[in-house]
Amino acid sequence: MTTAAAPPRIPEAIHRRRWAILGTLVLALLVVVLDNSILNVAMKTIASPAPTGIGASQSDLEWSINSYTLVFAGLLFTSGLLGDRFGRKRALLAGMAVFGLASLLSALASTPGELIGYRALMGVGGALAMPATLAIIMNVFERSEQPKAIGIWAGAVGLAIAIGPITGGLLIEHFWWGSVFLINVPIVVVALIAMVLLVPESKDPNPGRLDPVGVLLSIVGLVALIYGIIKGGELADFTAPEAWAPTLGGLLALIAFVLFERRTAHPALDVGWFRNKVFSASVVVVGVVFFALMGVSFFGVFYIQSVRGYSALQAGLLMLPLAVAQLVFAPRARLVVDRFGIRATCATGMLLIAVGFLGYLLLDATTPIWVLIVLGLLMGTGMAHVMPPVTVAIMGSLPREKAGAGSAVNNTFRQVGGSLGVAVLGAVLSTVYRDGMSDQLAHLPTAELRDKAGESLEATLAVAARLGEQGKALVGPANDAFIDAMHVVAGLSAGVTAAGALLAWFLLPGRLPAGAPGGPAGPGGATVPGQGDAARKPAAADA
Repeated sequence: MTTAAAPPRIPEAIHRRRWAILGTLVLALLVVVLDNSILNVAMKTIASPAPTGIGASQSDLEWSINSYTLVFAGLLFTSGLLGDRFGRKRALLAGMAVFGLASLLSALASTPGELIGYRALMGVGGALAMPATLAIIMNVFERSEQPKAIGIWAGAVGLAIAIGPITGGLLIEHFWWGSVFLINVPIVVVALIAMVLLVPESKDPNPGRLDPVGVLLSIVGLVALIYGIIKGGELADFTAPEAWAPTLGGLLALIAFVLFERRTAHPALDVGWFRNKVFSASVVVVGVVFFALMGVSFFGVFYIQSVRGYSALQAGLLMLPLAVAQLVFAPRARLVVDRFGIRATCATGMLLIAVGFLGYLLLDATTPIWVLIVLGLLMGTGMAHVMPPVTVAIMGSLPREKAGAGSAVNNTFRQVGGSLGVAVLGAVLSTVYRDGMSDQLAHLPTAELRDKAGESLEATLAVAARLGEQGKALVGPANDAFIDAMHVVAGLSAGVTAAGALLAWFLLPGRLPAGAPGGPAGPGGATVPGQGDAARKPAAADA
């Protein structure tokens, strides 16, 4: 009597259409990431007075981004739990429907307040959809194919970054500002139809009892923490009570969450996951990468458009190298991991990003534009060799039935890191810029003009335009002050990323454990207990 090889754990009907399912999930990911990359290009137009824009102030522009981030990050973990409990396909469908409706409402917004509110609603949809995409990938691909699938998933972010600014530039040049949101609606409709037809339902078969206290503490903690971070960045002063009070409250709520989860019999989050060095190091690396990148991406648009004078469409084209490098290399990062291991791959990727940031120190108002293109390629290549491997490590260290919660933790650290980057590095940028302009602003006729012009480069240029001939003397010093501030922020980002490289080198394993995605197979090619959940029931032995 011989024993048949263990069957795959994915049903054959799902396995056959796995790549079509991945394409559908990528479409969902594209529309969420596409929206944010389009919005970055459209910010300058939205700030213009009606009818060109809606007269959004610098604070309005920040909160049109922050309202989405606040809600998105605050609900990510809860949404992952809901998907695991009630069905990831249901969560994905609900998220996309809400996102599409909120996009339509955002396109029709007539005031900055309306836009901020509808962007918050988009955050609800994004929070429901994002964890579900990665969780479904973990449940439709065999472990041997998961690194490739996750690489494509991560590369889709690069694709969205590439087509977002270009699409936004085209829309802004030919239509009104609301078209940058309206473009989401047909994509959402197509994605919803494909999801209904292709994506299988999956959920945790034994979710246990609900943990309402843990869920509530996680929401309160994350929302308060990120609000405090955002407020500190907006004020450029983290010692202000409006900043430190909610930040402290959020941290206390999260500490209470961890303590409660350790003691309850049915925790929403198994905090024991963080005792796994691979899991904890990987989520911290994700946070560090997005801390640096999100802060710098915020000033990149203003450097290209305001300092260098390029149009929105041209700004989108100049962001293309960063995105193309991610799209090309992310799906192939598994091959580098196979040869050199996850530690060396991620640490080297982080160092490439750090070198890219240092390259920003070379940029001034007349630097040849090919330098920016090379820096984009370099940083995109680095990103492509960090995000897929650490995402594989995070998801592979958890049971498959907890994929939604694991995906949500991954995305939560990404959002918290990104929010910190925008707030902290944005505050540094604002402070250094204001200090650099202090002598020039002192000659303005009124205190109101001095305060307004000191807010940002865009505000200074707007005041200069109002003053006519007198204001022309502000343009050159404003550009110089902004470039100096950009250099300071780029240097800080390089330092943070280099620290992340050291973290990856010392905390990540040389190789992933046997049976984990991207690691060597277990005995007989089987998954190793504890690295994933049980396979399908074994086939009957052959006589």
